Amino acid sequence: MAKTSTDDHAGGHGHSHHGDLRTQNHRRLLLVLLLAFSYAGIEFVGGLMTGSLALLADSLHMISDVAALALSLLAVWMASRPASDRRTFGNSRAEILAALANGLALAVVAVFISTHAIERFMVPRGVEGGGVIVVATGGLIINLASLWILAAGRSESLNIRGAWLHVASDTLASIGVILSGFGIWAFGWLWLDPAMSILVSVLVLFSAWQLIREALDVLMETVPGHLDPEAIRDSLLAVPGVSALHCLHIWTIGSGEISLSSHLVVDPVHEPERLLQDIRGQLTERFKIDHTTIQIEISGGADAGCGEICEPGTVPG
Repeated sequence: MAKTSTDDHAGGHGHSHHGDLRTQNHRRLLLVLLLAFSYAGIEFVGGLMTGSLALLADSLHMISDVAALALSLLAVWMASRPASDRRTFGNSRAEILAALANGLALAVVAVFISTHAIERFMVPRGVEGGGVIVVATGGLIINLASLWILAAGRSESLNIRGAWLHVASDTLASIGVILSGFGIWAFGWLWLDPAMSILVSVLVLFSAWQLIREALDVLMETVPGHLDPEAIRDSLLAVPGVSALHCLHIWTIGSGEISLSSHLVVDPVHEPERLLQDIRGQLTERFKIDHTTIQIEISGGADAGCGEICEPGTVPG
């Protein structure tokens, strides 16, 4: 039986593209880190001076942003290092691990905020509403600037998306703190402070869950959410000369790096190299998958490859 196998890594262009993205993301993260670090201390001191738990919670959230951004920067640096004989895929998943760590950190912050908010409901304390408004407005400006900086990279990197979610939830928290400060300053509604703290914790927890779920999907090698494996299967079977396929696997190596492997059964009359070019063209143009490993099996030959016929998405035995 004739067999042809190809491992297409999209050439130097693909690696250069990911390298350029990581360089840009590194700059974005560094700038946002500097902005967050410059204001986190101011907001923490402001929370102590005004007696606002909501402002303290927002400052702790911003401090967690600083830690998360530092972790993200480390992950980007690790991911940019070249592959080795032992780590043939490189260090791309360092970014995914950083995203998972960021999600867990967000969850811890949410629990911390909620616990202290419940205590504040039971024992109300005086809060200087005017000071809360001023300090929280400064935090809102910093967060909006950070969101704008990170927006361009969040669709390309789960790591950047994790940092963006940190800042997005902090932005919503800053708006909530401003509103609670106004309510306290204008009407003396002290209950707004712990109430807003709990709302902040809910927003933080939601962001944490989204990020943890996405990171775990990558680590468990789940098919990326925006891809339909059945559509990919049908597309491959529609290529002239392909009569069957098995052992179809689709997974994510790192942020924006999708891989596919499959065994295709083809008619003997077709040229394997030309067929492989058509298949790679389909995968790149329709599904943006440029890291592929395709094994060609000539129809009528002995069974090969996996050792058994696999259903799509199953692991070969």
